[in-house]
Amino acid sequence: MGGFAQGGVAPVVTWLSMAIAIEAIALFVSDLGGLAHVAGILCLIMTAIIANFYRDPDRPIPKDKGIVVCPADGHVMFVMRERATGRRPTANEMEGAENDSLTGDWHPEPCSNPLEFSTEQRWEAVPEGEESDSDAWRVAVFMSPLDVHVNRAPIAGTITRMEHRTGKGLRKGPYLPAYRKESAWNERVRSLFQREDELIVEVTQISGRLARTIAPWTGEGDVLRRGQRYGMIRLGSRVDVRVPAIKFEPAVTGANANHPDYPKGEFVQAGSTSLFKPL
Repeated sequence: MGGFAQGGVAPVVTWLSMAIAIEAIALFVSDLGGLAHVAGILCLIMTAIIANFYRDPDRPIPKDKGIVVCPADGHVMFVMRERATGRRPTANEMEGAENDSLTGDWHPEPCSNPLEFSTEQRWEAVPEGEESDSDAWRVAVFMSPLDVHVNRAPIAGTITRMEHRTGKGLRKGPYLPAYRKESAWNERVRSLFQREDELIVEVTQISGRLARTIAPWTGEGDVLRRGQRYGMIRLGSRVDVRVPAIKFEPAVTGANANHPDYPKGEFVQAGSTSLFKPL
């Protein structure tokens, strides 16, 4: 049922109550030279802003077989075919790890099966003509402060992994603007959704410069329907989705395609828009 996202009712009610109380004082006690009315109007404006941010509308979930739906509202920043070039090192591999000031430590070899997404991996774009069966498609969706910020499951399946990562050497951050490609290394939560046929989809919720709270409502082991709500990011942010390129093709257009109809990238909706269709 549509309405407000989890945690949204209390702030909306609080600001609305303040607006009503201030207006009542202004009408029946004293308006303090008009200042009370101004304060009441400001509280009403805050109520509208918070209500808009926490809105959580119902969405029609497509029933097409095998598709991957979008987990977030926003514009598609880019669609890219990628290959893994490294992974996070284990404790025993730290001595030979490569270090990057922005992205942290990397073991120079990817996972034995990159498409299992068993740990966070380093990716690069695949040059034309060098495609392989271990490539992944990535779609990055930028969520502006005006978009719905509730995230939804891209497929029907089980959350097999959910991990929180912060910036290199920091308790939180860094907080680069979410519309920049480098924001992929902001504070983030990486979740793996596994379907009954063992297909795995990787979804990463990424905080932006304004967004400082990623709030999952589910956890490892939970079974979700396609399009079911599983969390949200507060204020402007970004969500990246990776799927095996051998099994899917993109169904949306990113800003990187320079398509005249989508200068900011195609607008997509969580749960309703198909991001990938099966080959």
